[in-house]
Amino acid sequence: MTSAATIESKPTTSTTGEAPGTVVVDAVTKRYGNATAVDGMSLTIEAGEFISLLGPSGCGKTTTLRMIAGFEQPDAGDIRVSGRSVLGVPPYRRDVNTVFQAYALFPHMSVAENVAYGLQQRRTPRSEVRDRVVEALDLVQMRRFADRKPTQLSGGQQQRIALARALVNRPSVLLLDEPLGALDRQLREEMQLELKLLQSRLGITFVFVTHDQGEALSMSDRIAIMRDGRIEQLADADTVYARPASAYVAAFVGQQNFFRGEVAEGGAAVASTHALVRGTAPELAGLANGQAAVRPEFVEIAAARSDASAEVNLARGTLLGVSHLGETMQYLVRLGDDQSLIVRRPTPEAPNLTVGDPVECSWRAESVLLFPADDAASAGGYVAPPTA
Repeated sequence: MTSAATIESKPTTSTTGEAPGTVVVDAVTKRYGNATAVDGMSLTIEAGEFISLLGPSGCGKTTTLRMIAGFEQPDAGDIRVSGRSVLGVPPYRRDVNTVFQAYALFPHMSVAENVAYGLQQRRTPRSEVRDRVVEALDLVQMRRFADRKPTQLSGGQQQRIALARALVNRPSVLLLDEPLGALDRQLREEMQLELKLLQSRLGITFVFVTHDQGEALSMSDRIAIMRDGRIEQLADADTVYARPASAYVAAFVGQQNFFRGEVAEGGAAVASTHALVRGTAPELAGLANGQAAVRPEFVEIAAARSDASAEVNLARGTLLGVSHLGETMQYLVRLGDDQSLIVRRPTPEAPNLTVGDPVECSWRAESVLLFPADDAASAGGYVAPPTA
């Protein structure tokens, strides 16, 4: 996307001093019968920010987006867009537009007619409609397809048209509900780059809902990790990945090896069945049980030595599998009946090991995260099944 075209969002009179494009979710709760989808959630999204709501199915991220869009109303709390409360305001009167995973393009209309539809419903002058449609299509590099029907376009091209249709109304906030979910991996990665470049150039606030951690990490200024209708952590990608606030976040973002057991050494280590795993700080002082986490890329692997000294964070086991992931090699090591370890090494540095070999794995204490006992497995952390 290299077009020089620009789209300016509409100015909005604020009643709170908040800038156009700011979104404030203030102590919002949403219930469906006895189920609470969003539980007293508060979140401030700055104007021009690209923020992702990330979490598993059922965590409340899509419900939050739909309440900002106006498709759902909160049971408690307030939502402000560009400084104005939007409670009770229908979607078409809010300073937002939404792009869905299902593009919902009109099949009987051309690309240009699809993009123009919203403007025509607002009775925008015909000459202005034409100029703004061209401008929006230029932004997504689709002007040459203006006369085609949606069925004549690829999935990626249809996604671009859905974006153009949303942007042509010049919203201050663009809401994106898993818009890349229907694309294949390569095209999805290309669209991630294009979306971020487009958002940076336009300066429009993007609120992006996804369950794909890679999407969130690659595009977002900040990520809100959601759990059971609440925000577990809100931070930039580096912080979320390197300094997760909880075992849940550590497990959901990236991949972790977890060791669970009794707290040892005054809270600076966890004594599991297979290793004494030391961290860099006494995070667990006063607790009986905890868990230590280390990412696969921080683990070294080598053939086991019978004379190896008992060093810090050393575990011995048997190599169960080797997978080539392109730039990295992945090793699966069985430490015992109830624990396995994933190791990833850069392909040029990967040791030549054979399935069945006895191996030893080691890692530095500063690579270890220590947490209170928690069901991190529910967030996607690697927990090996027991041997049959």
